[in-house]
Amino acid sequence: MEKIKALLPGLGLSLVIAIPSWLLGQKFPVVGGPVFAILIGMALALVLKDKSRFAKGITFTSKKVLQYAVILLGFGMNLSVVVETGKQSLPIIVSTITTSLVIAFVLHKAMRIPSKISTLVGVGSSICGGSAIAATAPVIDADDEEVAQAISVIFFFNVLAAVLFPAFGAALGFSTTSGEAFGIFAGTAINDTSSVTAAASTWDSLYGLGSATLDKAVTVKLTRTLAIIPITLVLAFLRTRKAEQGEGKVDLRKIFPFFILYFILASVITTVATASGVPATVFDPLKTLSKFFIVLAMAAIGVNTDIVKLVRTGGKPLVLGLCCWIGITGVSLALQHVLGIW
Repeated sequence: MEKIKALLPGLGLSLVIAIPSWLLGQKFPVVGGPVFAILIGMALALVLKDKSRFAKGITFTSKKVLQYAVILLGFGMNLSVVVETGKQSLPIIVSTITTSLVIAFVLHKAMRIPSKISTLVGVGSSICGGSAIAATAPVIDADDEEVAQAISVIFFFNVLAAVLFPAFGAALGFSTTSGEAFGIFAGTAINDTSSVTAAASTWDSLYGLGSATLDKAVTVKLTRTLAIIPITLVLAFLRTRKAEQGEGKVDLRKIFPFFILYFILASVITTVATASGVPATVFDPLKTLSKFFIVLAMAAIGVNTDIVKLVRTGGKPLVLGLCCWIGITGVSLALQHVLGIW
């Protein structure tokens, strides 16, 4: 009971920030609730001089609630549907993810960007923005400021993509009678689901395609999301090896991302249930709760972030994000051309 009491102030403060952030995210989906939550949290941190009574609850929310969000995210993954409709885009997805991670690693070395920031930006750019960062942060033990910085970088390029990509696609000569090419482009080259949805919906509206582009883009995006599983497991393995080399021994139970196993289990439950005739809409409340938990966790991260330090050190991660974004976009376009999609 004492432990719960200690968590309540920080959890309550995060909730007070998360609710209006969630509502703002619904009204302005290109920005999204997580970004609003981080910004409001950082603004509040400037005036909140003594955060000691909130510390335990904020830490719990930014770490544990973030993991619960990833687990619930699994209920939005029907593996059979994703695999069946994602085959066409799989070579592009694998190539863009590899490109982003290689660029992040090279620039980490060349520009001396901290390894955790580089990892978060690389993974966030290549897989699924905030969700990938949420899954990766606990595995590499990233602190709240590193998470906030990575989210900020991803958000910046998400907004640019959502605004610019429809015009870019038209200039490149994508088919306006089918949403296939632009859907695959949006699903593989845009980071976060909210911006993928915004860009694909704009294309559908511009050319009267109903929801054809949106359906394609979201399916490709879900296929990308599956990459969270191998990436986090590999990162856990690398961290274990590094710890063993540095200290001689390590407690694998503290490093291994068990919440990813629960994410897989949630995905399997959804797949089996829908195959047995259960409507996919049954899982919608859990998917919504997952998104709200991410907003809640980002609120706590915002409160725990030094905005002055974030601005002062934000230049190199922004350049890293730009290079990852350009690399992913170029590879996606090149492979679509090679595969005859565009």
